[in-house]
Amino acid sequence: MSPLEALASGGGDGQASRPIITITDAALAKLLELRADEADAEQLGLRLAIASGPGEDFRYDLSFDEFLKAAFTDEVRTHEGSDGASVKVIVPGDHVELLQDATLDFTDTQGLVIRNPNRPQAPDIEGLTNDDELSAEIEAIVSGEVNPALAAHGGFVTYVGHDGEGTAYMTMGGGCHGCSMSKMTMLDGVQTMLSEALPAVQRVKDLTDHSTGENPYYS
Repeated sequence: MSPLEALASGGGDGQASRPIITITDAALAKLLELRADEADAEQLGLRLAIASGPGEDFRYDLSFDEFLKAAFTDEVRTHEGSDGASVKVIVPGDHVELLQDATLDFTDTQGLVIRNPNRPQAPDIEGLTNDDELSAEIEAIVSGEVNPALAAHGGFVTYVGHDGEGTAYMTMGGGCHGCSMSKMTMLDGVQTMLSEALPAVQRVKDLTDHSTGENPYYS
């Protein structure tokens, strides 16, 4: 929905105006509190964008912006709380899929926090194959066996591709990103599961930049 359509419809009830994210009442109250300190507050919406690159854990950019000046490629949605208060949310068009069904919440201990059920896109690495039969088999094992096992640690891996010479490349996210045990998890866990199921996979290489992780699970 374009910014002009959003203003005219007030959000509407149709599919085109279905919220991309959910905003809890606590988060909405905090947003309105913060926005009240801005000039022309009523003209401002929350711009929510993904600041991280493919293969990295999601990082977000939240800022107030004039929704009538949003680009026509942006998606604008009106979010209304249980008390009738509302705010418009602006999401860049190419970030919609990665933010769909995410939740923006607020707690006294964490502040504004986004819970996103989506996974980061895999990075595009030249020379790797990710669209053949072996890739389909690897992705099936990653989604069906590897990630459910890692979920207990709040982590997951994303398949990037293979080099045709026995090495599968992954990135690690969630509790595995920046984790002091990530190398052991990758080599002893993921590699073992894949190589036992698929003889064509002999090695797993981790492409994650663990220096940017927050190590949220292990100490």
